[in-house]
Amino acid sequence: MTSSEPREALSTSNPFAEPSSLPYGLPDFARIRDEHYLPAFEAGMAAERAEVEAILGDPNPPTEENLLLALERSGRLLHRVTTVFFNRTSADSSPFLDDLEEQLAPRLSEHHDAITLDPRLHARLEALAASVEAGEVVLAPDAAWLLHTLRRDVVRAGAAATPEVQAQVRELNARITTLESVFGRQLLADSNASAVLVEHEEDLEGMPQDAVAAARQAAADRGHEAGYLIELMLFSQQPVLATLRRRDVRRRVHEASLARGGRGGEHDTRATLLELARLRAQRAQLLGYDHHAAYVADDGTAGTTQAVDAMLARLAPAAAANARREAADLEDAMRADEPGATLEAWDWPFYAERVRQARYALDDTALRPYLELERVVHEGVFYAATQLYGITFAARPDLVGYHPDARVFEVRDADGSELGLFVADWYTRESKRGGAWMNNLVDQSHLLGEKPVVVNNLNIPKPPAGDPTLLSWDEVNTLFHEFGHALHGLFSDVRLPSQSGTEVPRDFVEYPSQVNEMWSLHPEVIRRFAVHHETGAPIPQEWVDTLVASGQYNEGFRTTEYLAAAILDQAWHQLTPQEVPTEVEQVEAFEQHALEQAGIALPTVPPRYRTTYFNHVFGGGYAAAYYSYIWAEVLDADTVTWFEENGGLRRENGDRFRRVLLSRGGSLDVLDAFRELRGRDAEIAPLLARRGLTGA
Repeated sequence: MTSSEPREALSTSNPFAEPSSLPYGLPDFARIRDEHYLPAFEAGMAAERAEVEAILGDPNPPTEENLLLALERSGRLLHRVTTVFFNRTSADSSPFLDDLEEQLAPRLSEHHDAITLDPRLHARLEALAASVEAGEVVLAPDAAWLLHTLRRDVVRAGAAATPEVQAQVRELNARITTLESVFGRQLLADSNASAVLVEHEEDLEGMPQDAVAAARQAAADRGHEAGYLIELMLFSQQPVLATLRRRDVRRRVHEASLARGGRGGEHDTRATLLELARLRAQRAQLLGYDHHAAYVADDGTAGTTQAVDAMLARLAPAAAANARREAADLEDAMRADEPGATLEAWDWPFYAERVRQARYALDDTALRPYLELERVVHEGVFYAATQLYGITFAARPDLVGYHPDARVFEVRDADGSELGLFVADWYTRESKRGGAWMNNLVDQSHLLGEKPVVVNNLNIPKPPAGDPTLLSWDEVNTLFHEFGHALHGLFSDVRLPSQSGTEVPRDFVEYPSQVNEMWSLHPEVIRRFAVHHETGAPIPQEWVDTLVASGQYNEGFRTTEYLAAAILDQAWHQLTPQEVPTEVEQVEAFEQHALEQAGIALPTVPPRYRTTYFNHVFGGGYAAAYYSYIWAEVLDADTVTWFEENGGLRRENGDRFRRVLLSRGGSLDVLDAFRELRGRDAEIAPLLARRGLTGA
């Protein structure tokens, strides 16, 4: 506990009262109870207010130590409870925690606004900048970058606005934060309620037996005495559609997926998202921006919505053309089964898999026995990291996670020194929001003497006890992707906690994670992890060759569904307040019009996320920033080329990537780090080639 944290503010019996004494500062989940959160939040906000008051009331001229570093040291109690609480509400929530989150959202917003909009903070930052410019003060490079970002952030928050505008911004921030929590809660509830119960096993014809067993277990876990429950993943097209032979069942699953959030009733998200879009637009205009998308782009590496729109417009026509060609192939295959049939969206995954099998002699169902979770993690994800960076992993069953499924691993560096902790939480459950993500529980910081503790969450269906967890190839890629985020956090080697690991611009953060996906198909890596879970036989080499050869197969679909979602995000957030629809019935029409305007409204290829269940932008941190994935993929594809040009899976490459880019977090302009790695700006050609868009 820092000296400025008043011990009397919080009972010492509260696990958040002091930093955890567990290894690496892992939160003491064995002691943390629901009743500990609210007192810790209240004490944390009070402590930070007192700390910041002392910083801003200091009569001495501002310096690196008394302003920048003092701010970095402040708010540690609040930070401790915040990281744990919001990890819980995303990964293992409950009605109590949902209600508490909604209660806390406006209070936290008000608390942060009170600091960010304090005119004394703006004044002291400007005074320090003037001293630096005059040569009176010399800052360390990371502190100079922190000063730059803080000055920008407080102005973007409204520090230079009139008191009247600031009051309006505070009110909007509180309501927006509340609505984001509401949207996430509504979506989770409606997704759970939309799970499809299938009565008879024969209706699951084609589904692998391990998946059938998981569906039966899911039904039992939800209290169904019989039947099989198909739980819905966050995105539109459900992976299970690739194997279900019965078209009526495929249609049921697909329509349930697309209807989430728009079915009426208490879990309908439409009124919430419309209010969110309107309030974000109002706030952006108050702060001097045309719309929310312009406000967001200004804070990223893209810079402007014109740059974002130009990239999306360049890629969308070629992607849609590819998808139409793919649809024609699939419809031909479908008519071999049903003459005269018309391909529908719920048929696409099934016939895409059918054509892939015929064209490449590869069956995704046949792959599953070779993709057992534990082996993929240890002999794939961990092995690649060891080969590249020299790090090693050891299970720590003595350390308790926040849920029985959350397992803790200690990570050590190549020289055996302690690096951090990795918490793995792979399985889906009713209390976990959909998708996959990485969180920090402890941020690496030399200033605070803290090493990183990072979490990866996925939503893999859990098999019955004793059965192996067999993966799809997409799930394998997701494991590698999310672990790329984890490496960004684990390798952080910065002084200041606010610059740790993934604390980088939103349209840069996906770059390292996407690079890490390349190792899933590396010959040395896949040879180790792709082993039959019963016989021990390695995956046939011709299957691996086919996986590589089929890399661009169905790419028109994948690119189109992603771009459609990114375009929807921009469409909603490039509206003025007056342009936002006022009736929930208008949501679907607005969505359709936006896709048609972009030339990407394909009935057989729904957006990866439709508006009503677009949690990334209405419940998460990607509002007007979902374009980040494709923007970061330009850097990613160029970096993959760099690895390939320099020998691939070699320690020298890993060490350089770690030193130049992963370790530096947000302590500098991230594009400068990329230029240092590559010797130039990124080029788009590798991305176009990867996605089959060379004519774009």
